[in-house]
Amino acid sequence: MSDTPDPRLQALRAWLARLPADLALNADSLRPASSDASFRRYFRLDSGHGTRIVMDAPPAQEDCAPFLHIARLLAAGGVNVPAILAENTDEGFLLLSDLGGQTFYDALQQPLDHGRIHTMYVDAIDTLVRLQQVPPTGLPAYDARRLAEELTVFPEWYVQKHCGYTLSETEREWLDGMFGALVARNAAQPVVLVHRDFHSPNLMMPLPDAPHAPGVIDFQDALAGPITYDIASLVMDARTTWDEPQQLDWGIRYWEAARRAGLPVARDIAEFHADWEWMGLQRNLRILGVFARLHHRDGKQQYLQHMPRVNGYVRQVASHYDVFRPLLRLLDILDTRLAS
Repeated sequence: MSDTPDPRLQALRAWLARLPADLALNADSLRPASSDASFRRYFRLDSGHGTRIVMDAPPAQEDCAPFLHIARLLAAGGVNVPAILAENTDEGFLLLSDLGGQTFYDALQQPLDHGRIHTMYVDAIDTLVRLQQVPPTGLPAYDARRLAEELTVFPEWYVQKHCGYTLSETEREWLDGMFGALVARNAAQPVVLVHRDFHSPNLMMPLPDAPHAPGVIDFQDALAGPITYDIASLVMDARTTWDEPQQLDWGIRYWEAARRAGLPVARDIAEFHADWEWMGLQRNLRILGVFARLHHRDGKQQYLQHMPRVNGYVRQVASHYDVFRPLLRLLDILDTRLAS
């Protein structure tokens, strides 16, 4: 690791040194594991019981309490999430079991036959159905107010900041009307536990002792919200392109599994399809704004590479419904500006 002074890392090492000896931790083996779009970062280290993961969540920017609460809810519901081995919420450190080093996204960067990919995603769908049967006890509501607030990043950060385009009064009015229609339909869906980023970077390839249970990570922002949010996340993955026939195949498989489990999805497959498309459109409009903000405000240019894919998902859904035709015209204008 870097020789640059890192007070957080020093504090982390000091905490690890204070942990019980029976954990058999080898602090000298501490090494970066991953980071994400927040202030959290993760380290891996060796122990006498295999590798472990350490989460560093600075208390001034991150709160460990939601992670701990949701991890325990999901574990009790049979979802394969990291076990909590030690915690220091005052300093923002957690010691967790290691679900492995390969995400679905990592695996998909290698040549995989269709049968292997199909098995991965059928297992992910089974995990999602199990996750949605966990009562969202104590989780904030992903309600109309919150859904509406999240859409504001699209005009502010994608349209204006990223594309340099100022909406006319007429454009602003129809965009607000479209947002209202999206929020109304999505907020009316049945409520379940929503992971919010149930997609390839947050699904871990199964370890040998859990061959049909992909690990689930990065769930600390879970909410109680619309039932189609996570299936839309999975089949319209912001980092992995799936064509529409594949989306339909997995979406229908999820719908069938959800109905067997007694989850409150729409009884009619056409209505359910529209539900997940409208939810996916809302999510992907938000993602365009979030990725633009991560680039322009936080200097994280790596998110730019995913924007064309997300734009494609937005266009796909918008082309299916007359109410979204003006959005296609706006995207044409924005794409022209970006290309110039």
